Amino acid sequence: MTIKHLLVAFACASLASVSGAAGKPAGNAAAGQQKSAACGGCHGVDGNNAPEMFAAVKAPKLAGQVPEYIVKSLHDFKGGKRNNEVMSPQAQAVGEPDMADIAAWFGSQKVQPNPSQNKELMAQGERIFFKGKGRPDVIAACIGCHGPQGVGNRDWAKVMSKVPAVLAPAIGGQHAGYIADQLKAYKSGKRATDPAKVMRDIAGRMDEKDILAVAEYISTLGR
Repeated sequence: MTIKHLLVAFACASLASVSGAAGKPAGNAAAGQQKSAACGGCHGVDGNNAPEMFAAVKAPKLAGQVPEYIVKSLHDFKGGKRNNEVMSPQAQAVGEPDMADIAAWFGSQKVQPNPSQNKELMAQGERIFFKGKGRPDVIAACIGCHGPQGVGNRDWAKVMSKVPAVLAPAIGGQHAGYIADQLKAYKSGKRATDPAKVMRDIAGRMDEKDILAVAEYISTLGR
């Protein structure tokens, strides 16, 4: 890892420490399997929804997602920080213990990566993922916060005294369309759930091709 990547990772860790610690959900995956039945209709029974399902409902894969991030997202939808015509009302009905159990179930599953649809875009996306992009619009490397293979920062709890409040989600193997949609939402400011505007700042420096390239590469990663 280069000095540049280390600085990005350190920045994320520092931001987490000043934002306060996030509680780690002690969920029960077996219970979560039963409770997640309604979620499976859009996200897939094991959190791996098919491309055609994503095309229809625009729901992300949840398999292998950092459990804390799933809980945070449910809170964001429930509290109105994020808005979606399907998820916002669904989140209202999910209690705290249920959130932890559902998160544990999906977090315990293995994501199924997607085949590349565009080799040229994938190569550009790989460069940005590992090295970022230089002037005039400097883009931080994705690996700094999201980790190798886009696994998210679930392992930070092993090296930090407190679980970070700023949770970089697992993104490897996610639908390219979903990654692109979220980057565009951060870029426009439509999505504003990132503390200190970390993702809004990064996405704001990305042009259309950067976004599509990163999304293409990330979608092919197994984790």
